[in-house]
Amino acid sequence: AVLSTRLLSPFWPTLAALCRAAPRQHRGFSSPSGPGHSLNLGGIFPPLATPFSPTQEVDYAQLEGNLRRYASIPFRGLVVLGSNGEYPYLAPRERLEVVSCVRRALPRDRLLLAGSGCESTQATIELTVSMAEAGADVALVVTPCYYRGGMTSAALVQHYTEIADASPIPVVLYSVPANTGLDLPLEAVLTLAQHPNIVGIKDSGGDITRMGLMVHKTRQEDFQVLAGSAGFLLASYALGASGGVCALANVLGAPLCQLDRLCREGHWQEACTLQHRLIEPNTAVTRRFGVPGLKKAMEWFGYYGGPCRAPLAPLSPTQVEELRGTFSTNGWL
Repeated sequence: AVLSTRLLSPFWPTLAALCRAAPRQHRGFSSPSGPGHSLNLGGIFPPLATPFSPTQEVDYAQLEGNLRRYASIPFRGLVVLGSNGEYPYLAPRERLEVVSCVRRALPRDRLLLAGSGCESTQATIELTVSMAEAGADVALVVTPCYYRGGMTSAALVQHYTEIADASPIPVVLYSVPANTGLDLPLEAVLTLAQHPNIVGIKDSGGDITRMGLMVHKTRQEDFQVLAGSAGFLLASYALGASGGVCALANVLGAPLCQLDRLCREGHWQEACTLQHRLIEPNTAVTRRFGVPGLKKAMEWFGYYGGPCRAPLAPLSPTQVEELRGTFSTNGWL
């Protein structure tokens, strides 16, 4: 949780000075005096929801409609086939078609990150190569988790190393313990950060101490840390994260880009006020109501949400009212 404005107020000048003094190339900023990153991941990435028709087929027309609406928001890029894209429920053919559809609509200066993590190393390599051929700029590779008891640091380092060695595009690690029951161990992250084709991590666990250590311990590497949720975005930036892959950006993309800008410019008081208003809506569309809640909220802001693919069930009328109330009480509706 973000500390209260009252408690943090005396420290804003110090925080801003610390962030300015931090090695800029390791925070996703360009730096004329430093080498910078080979690939700049600084900014906000919405992990796109996959639109389905009433018969639960992928609705590419609605996907293109959402992409047109997102085009006016200054996102750094888009993520497809993440947890919010119902990736496990898509057939291999659908996954590649979604990537191709988004790539066609996306300007070349915006990055396309595509989920390619499978349970086996071999399958992940094959899908990663296919994602690159379909137009992905970066592979987002979630931890394999079915045999989580065997997923030791050594096993995961071997898994990701083989993928990065074979991948024609850069790799971003993806740790989402709420869905996998597996946190990518810090020691594995630090080892993998040294691989020239592994450029960062999306960490959705919300452990700010861990994220700060990642930034600190990888400061000599070409490696960037992305906050995996909007609820701790400001705290992540204060510790040196480069950007965020945030489900809430599907709904409140412009405010999240504003938060990104305020943090980069050192306007910490304004950033904290905005962050406070985003915490409850973010919790509502992630931990509380999940993808069905995210898709329902999208509809209130002019996007197509539509149904989820079974067995994910729609919200009940009571849940819809609770969700609406969360956005209303924080001034978004």
